[in-house]
Amino acid sequence: MSESETKPPLEDKSQPDVKIFSLSTCSHCKAAKKFIGECTIKYDFIDVDMLEGDERKAIIEDVKKFNPRCSFPTIIIGEKVIVGYKETEIKEALGLE
Repeated sequence: MSESETKPPLEDKSQPDVKIFSLSTCSHCKAAKKFIGECTIKYDFIDVDMLEGDERKAIIEDVKKFNPRCSFPTIIIGEKVIVGYKETEIKEALGLE
């Protein structure tokens, strides 16, 4: 196996899991997604306001586990929870500082 074939999994392991709970209309949420994307970090996001019914209720309960006030964006980077768009905290959590 060549070095290039083994390298991506190592990079994936070194990057923490990143998840963003957001609202589709939230400017701070959009800024957070844009910033993390510009850092070439893979992330998952859920625009909570685009969900309906039981799915929406379940996701809101998930958000409250991390952020009892249920404000947006709520960003999970590894074990760290960041509420709001806080560029410095995001960089630190991603190991970019």
